[in-house]
Amino acid sequence: MNKKASISALVVCLFLVAFSSACTQAVEPVVAEQLTILDSSAEVEFPFKLHFNLSAESDVNITDIRLHYTVERESYAQVTSEVYIEFVPDTAVDVQWAWDMRRTGGIHPGSRVEYWWTVEDVNGGKDETTPTRVFFDDNRYSWQSLTEGKVTIYWYEGGQSFAEELMSAAQQALARLAGETGAYLKKPVKIYVYADAQDLQGAMIFPQEWTGGVAFTRYGIIAIGIDPQNLFWGERSIAHELTHLVVHQMTFNPYTELPTWLEEGLAMYTEGPLSVGFVAYLNRAIEENSLISVRSLSSPFSAYAEETFLSYAQSYSLVEFLINSYGQGKMLELLTTFSEGSSYDGALERVYGFDMDGLDTLWRDYVIRQYQEAGATTAAMSSALSGTSTKLASGLYFWAGRWGW
Repeated sequence: MNKKASISALVVCLFLVAFSSACTQAVEPVVAEQLTILDSSAEVEFPFKLHFNLSAESDVNITDIRLHYTVERESYAQVTSEVYIEFVPDTAVDVQWAWDMRRTGGIHPGSRVEYWWTVEDVNGGKDETTPTRVFFDDNRYSWQSLTEGKVTIYWYEGGQSFAEELMSAAQQALARLAGETGAYLKKPVKIYVYADAQDLQGAMIFPQEWTGGVAFTRYGIIAIGIDPQNLFWGERSIAHELTHLVVHQMTFNPYTELPTWLEEGLAMYTEGPLSVGFVAYLNRAIEENSLISVRSLSSPFSAYAEETFLSYAQSYSLVEFLINSYGQGKMLELLTTFSEGSSYDGALERVYGFDMDGLDTLWRDYVIRQYQEAGATTAAMSSALSGTSTKLASGLYFWAGRWGW
């Protein structure tokens, strides 16, 4: 019995030793591969490029690197661009990628770009950077800034009084727009004031030679060239473009935009009384029975100068007619109706009880009566037109520039 017990005990001990050894071998710790992003940065080369840089390392080869970026703007859909970076797999990598605006089209001064990287190694290890924001600022100039309410003006040419004059014009425009239409700024906006049109065009990719100012409505930004010696034009221009931002904020929706006559008419109306040159074009069209229909004015304006001048003049007059005849409340209701995605005819019928053709008839009676009461003559109109065509051509380029952005 004792001999058998001793043998049994020995077998048990040997089994336990073997089992213990096997268990120890099964749970032996394994050192995991380490994938680390060492550095991530972005550099602005205004206005042509935005450079992105990344450094990463791992215990095994890194095989996949992707850059993700989005330009911040008002939108109903988040759009993210993804760039697959070409590189030679290795355990340590430094990669760069340049967003070349000359190939894709530029983004405007003050744009906010959010970007992040994702990195993967051959074993499936992954790492991702925290989203980072970079401002695509025009760093060629030393900008000063002035803020009042929801408006910030950036400028580099002219003194403090120059910026204060422009800010006063902006605030007066907002007050007039709110008083006449009920529309107001919901979000902050920025105005970048360049010293002249040439400086502004230098901030753009492939600009039109007539571009003097642009409203980037979805970004809440205006870029405009204003010579400090041409302050009167600058004040009216800021009022015009600022109106586009306000109206966009009041009516933005995923379904439809405003008819052009309403969009531009409100901007012209906010500037102040219609200038003599535009009045002359309007009067001549009345006399010659060549007024453009409201339905036609709902589409983008003609590229021909005289038709364009008349389109702006009629748009002003249409807005003036609606406000004078039906009041602020109805205009605000019209903007609200458009914000719900209503059609052109549908919005007018709902608010005023007539469609575009009905508006056309009522407005023609209104404007012809104005003309007759003013006692205008062909001679007076011809005299006014002869001296204003060139001035209008040099001033209108800034409105026309908006449509290219």
